[in-house]
Amino acid sequence: MSEKSMWDDMVAKLKQERDELALKIHLGRKDAADEWQKLESKWNELMATKLPPMKEAAKETAQGLDSAMGKAAEELKKGYEKIRKLL
Repeated sequence: MSEKSMWDDMVAKLKQERDELALKIHLGRKDAADEWQKLESKWNELMATKLPPMKEAAKETAQGLDSAMGKAAEELKKGYEKIRKLL
């Protein structure tokens, strides 16, 4: 095999690999864009139709949650103080 044909063969193989990769990248971008659109649709549905009722329900239970969170925070604070004293 001549040196020129070796180079031609190598360039042809590289071109084929390059073309295959370019196609995979192009198709991958398309797949990603399609998936993004599906997710955006779900996001918009969540924001528009499901989140408002969830927020309203959370307001009703917020007082009980606030009390429980306050107790948990106080317990953590006391625990941290105890550790600080031990150190």
